[in-house]
Amino acid sequence: MVTVPRQQFVVRPGGSLSGRIRVPGDKSISHRSIMLGSIAEGTTRITGFLEGEDSLATLKAFRAMGVQIEGPDNGEVVVHGVGMHGLSAPDDSLDLGNSGTSMRLLSGLLAGQAFDVELVGDDSLTGRPMRRVTEPLMQMNARIETTEQGTAPLRIHGGQSLTGFDYDMPVASAQVKSCVLLAGLYASGQTCVHEPAPTRDHTERMLAGMGYPLERQDARACLHGGGRLQATGIDVPADISSAAFFLVGASIAPGSELLLEHVGINPTRTGVLGILQRMGADIEILDRREVGGEPVADLRVRSAPLHGIEIPEALVPLAIDEFPAIFVAAACASGRTVLTGAKELRVKESDRIQVMADGLQTLGIQAQPTLDGMVIEGGPMGGGRIDSHGDHRIAMSFAMAALRAADIITIDDCANVGTSFPGFVELATGTGLELE
Repeated sequence: MVTVPRQQFVVRPGGSLSGRIRVPGDKSISHRSIMLGSIAEGTTRITGFLEGEDSLATLKAFRAMGVQIEGPDNGEVVVHGVGMHGLSAPDDSLDLGNSGTSMRLLSGLLAGQAFDVELVGDDSLTGRPMRRVTEPLMQMNARIETTEQGTAPLRIHGGQSLTGFDYDMPVASAQVKSCVLLAGLYASGQTCVHEPAPTRDHTERMLAGMGYPLERQDARACLHGGGRLQATGIDVPADISSAAFFLVGASIAPGSELLLEHVGINPTRTGVLGILQRMGADIEILDRREVGGEPVADLRVRSAPLHGIEIPEALVPLAIDEFPAIFVAAACASGRTVLTGAKELRVKESDRIQVMADGLQTLGIQAQPTLDGMVIEGGPMGGGRIDSHGDHRIAMSFAMAALRAADIITIDDCANVGTSFPGFVELATGTGLELE
């Protein structure tokens, strides 16, 4: 297991954001491009690949299973697919670092292989719940061992004959949905997943783009096992989850105007836009287009006075990763913002409800955590020392909070920012954030 060294951000108060930037490629799509490209037939050429530690963990895992992968070189990766049954047993455990997406999706893809494999990760990943994927997989006849707490390491036993089934997901989760669908590629008969609320659909779009027959109707996705994937070109759009920090920063800092280029605006991911616009944010969606089956656009954001809202529960699964940044927007808004229906935030890289509430309170904001959300009263923000608990999204959110703070904000334990957003510091300081 790898323990990442501690790192600190020191952010001076005030300033504004301006310029034209392209944030790194979408992490969800980067993961899936490696996974599906590896088991496709032919050569998949990827551009815009996110060279962060999480997606690199997926890349290294498939290299360890015998897939020839060139790059990444400035976001370009070439994957020489081995076909559905061409993966080979790795020499050692697959270390997935901090990446929950890698572990949960790989558990589905590897449940139908002929070989045994063990999935491990860092301290944070080893503490996160995995029964949400292991239980449906075991209903498909997979053999997977976890710790007594239902956490990693995951020991997956190969050579099982998986059977398709209908799965009603108890919680809306794209990772669980994708895990079951990837296992369904190797199962006999039909596998269907029914989700209680819409979640990101990158797996379904990419499967269809690689020629795999998939039926989608409302909240249900079905496929039959035993098909084949054909390699294709994949252009990864900029990650809206990474764009969210800049959308919030430019909204709250007076005098800001920022253009974010080539951002993925998949309708299952645009909850952050809907929430910020309801709060009064001035965000324009420009030059809408489609690239490789994924909708993209440029986003222009200008500073605007924000007001508190009751966040519609229907938008929660569409913005689940962006709430740390949204909480900062709420702290800078006039009035009260109320979030409910977001219990999932408690089992991310950290307990994002509690950690964000603690941090906002340190800065003098009234932030009351609840079981499944938070109540935030907007108001003046001071400085202080924040513990990010090794959570990259917490660290970047509080960095943006300094734009409206009265004093310096020091953020501890920031090394994991590189897992999702390499180059964040350079991009943020280049637009006007005073961060060391």
